[in-house]
Amino acid sequence: MNNVTLIKGGMPAKYGGRLSSVVDVSMKEGNMKEYHAEGGIGLIASRLTLEGPIKKDKGSFMLSGRRTYIDVLIKPFATGALKNSGYFFYDANLKANYKITDKDRVYLSGYFGRDKFKFAGESGSFAADIPWGNSTATLRWNHLFNDRLFLNTTAVYNDYQFSFGATQNDFDFKLSSGVRDLNAKIDLDYFSAFNHNFKGGVAYTYHKFIPNQISGSVGEVELQPNNALIKYAHEGGAYIMDEFDPFSWLKVNAGIRYSWFGQIGPYTTYTTDLNGKRTDSTVYSTGQIVETYGGWEPRLNMRFDLSEKSSIKAAVTKTYQYIHLVSNNGSTLPTDLWVPSTLIVRPQQSWQYSLGYFRNFLDNALETSVEVYYKDMRNQVEYREGYIPSTIQDPELDFVFGSGEAYGAEFFINKTKGKFTGWIGYTLAWTYRKFPDLNRGNRYPAKYDRRHDLSLVGTYEYSPRWTFSSVFVYGSGNAITLPTNYYFISQTVVPQYSDLNAYRLFAYHRLDLSAVLTPQRQKRKNKRWESSWAFSIYNVYSRQNPYFLYVDTEGDLSQGVQATVKQVSIFPILPSITYNFKF
Repeated sequence: MNNVTLIKGGMPAKYGGRLSSVVDVSMKEGNMKEYHAEGGIGLIASRLTLEGPIKKDKGSFMLSGRRTYIDVLIKPFATGALKNSGYFFYDANLKANYKITDKDRVYLSGYFGRDKFKFAGESGSFAADIPWGNSTATLRWNHLFNDRLFLNTTAVYNDYQFSFGATQNDFDFKLSSGVRDLNAKIDLDYFSAFNHNFKGGVAYTYHKFIPNQISGSVGEVELQPNNALIKYAHEGGAYIMDEFDPFSWLKVNAGIRYSWFGQIGPYTTYTTDLNGKRTDSTVYSTGQIVETYGGWEPRLNMRFDLSEKSSIKAAVTKTYQYIHLVSNNGSTLPTDLWVPSTLIVRPQQSWQYSLGYFRNFLDNALETSVEVYYKDMRNQVEYREGYIPSTIQDPELDFVFGSGEAYGAEFFINKTKGKFTGWIGYTLAWTYRKFPDLNRGNRYPAKYDRRHDLSLVGTYEYSPRWTFSSVFVYGSGNAITLPTNYYFISQTVVPQYSDLNAYRLFAYHRLDLSAVLTPQRQKRKNKRWESSWAFSIYNVYSRQNPYFLYVDTEGDLSQGVQATVKQVSIFPILPSITYNFKF
């Protein structure tokens, strides 16, 4: 990666489609003059990057890949349920660019990655297999009209896939979902002679959603698989924004965006009677518009410079989100899925307000900030109470709708100079939901409500040869709903659940330590070869942090059934040695 930018407070008008923060990632370009390679060979993971010119001073390429083998290393250190757990991932990146003329350059990039987690309970009664991944390809043309005006035209293909398979006793269950997008966009930048930077553009996305494909069996009885839930949609947007300094002490980023979303066929809607029996249907053919939504999204970001060392930032943002990540509060298993806005599901929308104070100390060696924020969210989506995945019914028929709010404060200290550098970040936050059809209409904490979030990162340059680092993270556990009682009704075990998200997973925390040894340059025989040794310990005190919970049952109806909530974790302590090289 060349650069990663996190935008939390005020989202500029060029970004859209989501209510949350923006992570803008740009990959680095390959070397246009020489061939280079760098990588690392370690106990936990290995990686390799190759780069060089396609044609000297005209074009370059960059190819990288990595693979972890945590699933192999974890076995000697795993205890309890971790003995039967395993996780690994692999990914590959490609980027190439070529200068066609002095004013035209084309870029081609691609990414493919897969993660896989598997687990089997100690008793053998429960097992899970969870693979997921992304693949994307991007083609971009950059045209420079003059020194003040340039154009980017981009085409993107993206494919996300998620699968969750579980076996408990004689019940076997598999859920698959995914989203496939084709995207095209045009962005125009103009730097005027009057201290204004104008940006504008249009974007279009064709969506294909596979929100819920379910199959399963009970004993020797196969459940009817469901493969008829694919949905299609168009999404578009246009924006214009201006970055300017009306005064020496004031910087403004103002803009507006219009977004649009249309669900298209094939799609079928049903009319039911009071008993839920279907009485009529409406069939939409391929490409036929089913429902459309749209709205204006004003954006305003301002920075007031109080002095050379301090400033105040304020932002107001309106956003729409037309695709929804829906969580099942009655399950702690990772079965969230993406669904589009439809005739039934309306788009989410939010207003977010943020205000922050920023101050540097010690000749700008110490950066500090305090930010507060509030977000009001409408048309939030959850499953109805008692929802059970069905192989014969579209999941959107089990959705309920409500509102949400999130607010909190973020504190940040960053030391950037000296032998010791590092930063401390702490967030105090609240996130709530309120649905007329859930929790008796009472407000409840959202699944990802995390009261405390703390990160401490430190690096000490002991000498030109040795550098030591440490990372500590702490986060409050996610809110969950658990069964409080079980009843036998008609020879069937029926759970009675707590109030929504009345319980919490255990807090997540861990400490990582590392040391890097860099050989002295004058002692190297090959001056073009650079290398170092990295020694690290992940999760020093082997904290078994929760990934998800499941209920393990033992016994039978005649003698009684005992239910126990068990936690699934992924990583224990993981020591590692990595040899890094570059030439």
